[in-house]
Amino acid sequence: MNNLKIDSIGFDLDGTLWDSLEPVIFSWQEAVRDLPDIPRVPTNEEVKGVMGLPPLGIATTLFPYLSEERAMEVFDIMTKVEIEHVAKVGGILFEGLEETLQYLSGKYKLYIVSNCQKGYIEAFLAYHKLGKYFVDHENAENTGFSKGKNIRLVMERNNLENTVYVGDTIGDQNAAKEADVPFIFAGYGFGKAEAPEKTIGSIRELSDIF
Repeated sequence: MNNLKIDSIGFDLDGTLWDSLEPVIFSWQEAVRDLPDIPRVPTNEEVKGVMGLPPLGIATTLFPYLSEERAMEVFDIMTKVEIEHVAKVGGILFEGLEETLQYLSGKYKLYIVSNCQKGYIEAFLAYHKLGKYFVDHENAENTGFSKGKNIRLVMERNNLENTVYVGDTIGDQNAAKEADVPFIFAGYGFGKAEAPEKTIGSIRELSDIF
């Protein structure tokens, strides 16, 4: 990983920049509690287990007994409640995040690519007032693309030639591979990776790498 050639750094959101599990779990459980075709609300562990999956993957994993169409309808209900709630309460930023972003944004173009729904990244940026550090962001619901394709999309529309992607799951690692960019594993996050080239134990370590 040649630091001198890097012009940008991309980030996953959940488990990489912040921990929003508590408000997400609360809002999803509240959203489905009174739906007649949902016999029980998803448990905390079930919600944690689908974090990072694309929308259809989340919906069909949490509600395998529903048709794909109905599962996605329920998912849309959950995410509407979620975005409204997260926009009001925010999440837990990982220690050292803002100062790290401030440092990195002075040297590189920063962006976010997440398998989330429309409005979620915007809620993160608005509540915590971090939008000034990022040049762009993209999500799975907006494009319908895989995370790897969304990384390439952001690179193309911002004329980025040499980027790295930081994430906390094997899905993020696979997305970086699909996009043909180096991957940095956020080992402090929610997931695992397979023999990543580089692992960081905190977001602050990016300042040492770059």
